[in-house]
Amino acid sequence: MAEIRHFNLFGDATDVAPDESDPPGYRCRAARLGPRLGASLLGMSVYDLPAGEAICPYHFEWTDEEWLIVIDGRPTLRTPGGEQELDAGDVVCFPAGPDGAHQVRNATDEPVRVAMLSTKNEIGIAVYPDSDKIGIWAGGSEYMLRRSPQLDYWDGETRP
Repeated sequence: MAEIRHFNLFGDATDVAPDESDPPGYRCRAARLGPRLGASLLGMSVYDLPAGEAICPYHFEWTDEEWLIVIDGRPTLRTPGGEQELDAGDVVCFPAGPDGAHQVRNATDEPVRVAMLSTKNEIGIAVYPDSDKIGIWAGGSEYMLRRSPQLDYWDGETRP
């Protein structure tokens, strides 16, 4: 019988340190639970946000639904409807598409711990409205592209 693996949301350590290339304001520790727990259809990451740090830029997913679970502290959530401070125990769903745009940051002086749960797809597409970028994750590769100026469908194509 296979061993059941676990992670404690309240006590286990986040073990992924911020990438040195991440700019100030986006430096937090994380624990990627999907691989740890043997998951393939859902993903979850737990983030420890120091004061003044955010998980990632404001964005939405075209391919995945995401949920935010506040474990500890009072994170600030930005959505298309504005900003609000959340409390421990709050859960928010971000549907796929522009209505699910979000950013999670710590605007307090106290640490914040949150979890992000999401569906997983072979191909991921995210839009970053503030910087007009689109991110595409496919086949183990990542592509970050500007959305504008728009190209014509036939741009660069040749006749058969």
